[in-house]
Amino acid sequence: MATTDAKVPGIEVRSIDYVPLDERHGRLWQLGPLWFMSNAQIATLAVGLISITGGGNLIWSLIAIVAGTLTGTFFMAFHSAQGPQLGLPQMIQSRPQFGYVGALMVWLFAYVQYAGFNVFNTILAGQAMRQTAHGPVKWWVVLATALAFVVALFGYDLIHRAEQVLTYAFLAVFGLFTVGALVTLHYPAGSFDLGAFKWTPFLGQFGVVAGYQISWAIYVSDYSRYLPPDVTVRKTFYWTYAGSAVGGIWLMTLGAALAAWAGGKDFDAITSINAAGDKVFSGFGAVVLVFAALGLVSVTALNMYGGSLTLISAADSLRRVRPTLPLRAVTIGATAALSLVGALASTSHFLTHFNDFLLLVLYLFIPWTAVNLMDYYVVRRGRYVIEEIFKPHGIYGRWGAHGIVAYLVGFGAMVPFFSVGTLYTGVLAHKLHGADISMFVGLPVSAALYWALTRRIDVDAEVAGTAAAAGHARPETAERRPVPPPA
Repeated sequence: MATTDAKVPGIEVRSIDYVPLDERHGRLWQLGPLWFMSNAQIATLAVGLISITGGGNLIWSLIAIVAGTLTGTFFMAFHSAQGPQLGLPQMIQSRPQFGYVGALMVWLFAYVQYAGFNVFNTILAGQAMRQTAHGPVKWWVVLATALAFVVALFGYDLIHRAEQVLTYAFLAVFGLFTVGALVTLHYPAGSFDLGAFKWTPFLGQFGVVAGYQISWAIYVSDYSRYLPPDVTVRKTFYWTYAGSAVGGIWLMTLGAALAAWAGGKDFDAITSINAAGDKVFSGFGAVVLVFAALGLVSVTALNMYGGSLTLISAADSLRRVRPTLPLRAVTIGATAALSLVGALASTSHFLTHFNDFLLLVLYLFIPWTAVNLMDYYVVRRGRYVIEEIFKPHGIYGRWGAHGIVAYLVGFGAMVPFFSVGTLYTGVLAHKLHGADISMFVGLPVSAALYWALTRRIDVDAEVAGTAAAAGHARPETAERRPVPPPA
């Protein structure tokens, strides 16, 4: 299994390798602030606009947001429980399902998502700072990228501490902003009419929200893998679920409310936040935007950190690499540079269609989450031989045909139900007047097919054969105990 350099004070040196038991630390409650703050930023706010801009009214938009968040976060939080049990980052856990080389497929999609979100996040941060401190957006984009790089380089512990501090500040700043917005803003007639239900904007909002929450699945165990393995699966699930759901619902419903007040299709997040904040008291809009920019820097750091892990994993699948601190720095820098180039080169036309692009990327992870969770909780029930995950010709193979087939079939089944703005509307989505129900197709198809294809896997023999070949297994690399899903 891969090894790392000696510890450097304050800077994380581990990346894709297993976290030994003597390095485990932290408490479960720390997952709550991290996932709360990861969702509680204005990029999430923009996810709550779909129904309003698509012709839906406010009350049904809010219902779709809450339902979509509770549904999507359910799957995302199940992944979080894998971290303490396996001590591995999230994407490296794809090898048992897709193979040592086959996992490159999902890692490519993950990396596109990391870089793509950072283009959007840094542009929003730049626009927020231009509104308040003035100056060119591109200079603020560079500064936001540089700050995020530093946080990502320090790694796991600093990311957790930063999100905890930002959570307390968010509760104060956005708490006042939200109360002020509810009291001072006025909404169009019919905003709360339950009889004005429309399927297309409702399902569009539900699908985007649920997909957005599922998209966090590629991150979650990255930030729980240092916890000791004796934490319960149920509590790990609950802390992750609560933090992510509360943060997501808060910002998305706030976004829907601001869009309804500002007039729907002409909504501009930065301008509307500034105007709504100034209704609370003069100058408060600028305070909200500055803090919002800090939140965007923090989530940009998460994407750089995850992008680094993904690049190292991909390189390791092609040729064994030693995950050292310099390699972490190089891959974080590469991820930062890629998103920076994208942000600096972007145009207003690009930003108009960027939400459609992100929706397409999110589609890619619906079948992946189904396969990964089915393998972990049903097929192998948390029983993996850690050392074998790092072997090119180990028991999990170079190509995981079961996972790849289940993924591709599930994704293919979703395509007719895709509804991506002006880019693409599937045949069946068109018959549903643009309503997108692809998630309800991809999840069960991929999960059921993977389960059917893996019925003959003998996990006991898999583990016993490896142990016999090795003579004995060290505690930190042996199989993990069976892990039941949260009740």
